[in-house]
Amino acid sequence: MPKTTHIATFGAGCFWGIEAAFAALDGVIKTSVGYMGGHFHNPSYLDVCARITGHAEVTQIEYDPQQISYDDLLNLFWRIHDPTSLNRQGPDRGEQYRSVIFYHSPEQEQIARKSKLKRQQQESEKYIVTQIEPASDYYLAEEEHQQYYAKHHR
Repeated sequence: MPKTTHIATFGAGCFWGIEAAFAALDGVIKTSVGYMGGHFHNPSYLDVCARITGHAEVTQIEYDPQQISYDDLLNLFWRIHDPTSLNRQGPDRGEQYRSVIFYHSPEQEQIARKSKLKRQQQESEKYIVTQIEPASDYYLAEEEHQQYYAKHHR
């Protein structure tokens, strides 16, 4: 186990596939899925899906910055979802599926904002709707949602 790990948190649609994509990266120590960015204490999956909590479905990543950079994580984040689609990814609709980067430090905020600007320049015809917000309370999703693809798609 590395001496120093960092945390990154991203919302990019349904958390099952997002978690699987990040878990496959070298340098990622651990992933989990949960809820962040809402106003409801300890929400359940049903609460979030009912759109009464304001939370996003997120993947939280513990990573070794000696093996993978925050920039590398952001590069994957941009590739695995449509950051121009407001509150929607594929057939999933609702604010819980919004594109959002939750930063855990001023450095992460700065890197995320530069990365978003770069992505916006690449998508000159479309507007990037990805939100960049400070990390808030993280509520771990129920066990059946953790490592969903690893459990069900072998």
